[in-house]
Amino acid sequence: MSNQGAPSRLIQDPFRFAAEGRSMVGTVAVGGLGRLADLLYDEAGEVAYRLDGSLDANRRPRLALVLRGRLSLRCQRCLGGFAWDLAVDAQLQPVRSGQAIPDDELENDEVDAFEVDEDLDVISLIEEEILLAMPIAPRHDSCEPPRPESVVDEKSPFAVLATLRSSGSKT
Repeated sequence: MSNQGAPSRLIQDPFRFAAEGRSMVGTVAVGGLGRLADLLYDEAGEVAYRLDGSLDANRRPRLALVLRGRLSLRCQRCLGGFAWDLAVDAQLQPVRSGQAIPDDELENDEVDAFEVDEDLDVISLIEEEILLAMPIAPRHDSCEPPRPESVVDEKSPFAVLATLRSSGSKT
């Protein structure tokens, strides 16, 4: 069962969604992901997503999330923009709020357990996975820090101190 192009991006019961093997496919505008705004150079573009529900061998719910897109990130060195290809393939295990996450799940690097209430906001989930996938300090492979375009006076600020010192010693 697929909800392709469905206007709702809220899954009423993610546990049932997974148990029934349902899927959700769509795109989300990068500009609509507010938590990314400070990291982006511009908000153009879209992120394509696919969310597939299933049950694992122990009949626990699983959500497979695939994200693809291209984001325009702000370089932390030169403050210019550069294209960054987003490719996320995440295996997620929803756990009911307040329920303890088993230790074996915490140690399993292949599946990320997360707490969920009755409803699952797919856009918030997508935004969270993008934030986790982004580089800590995005930057070009090689670039220069920004410099002033025109420098009126190239004297060192310490040169002024030197003149004050020399004028003070004449008293």
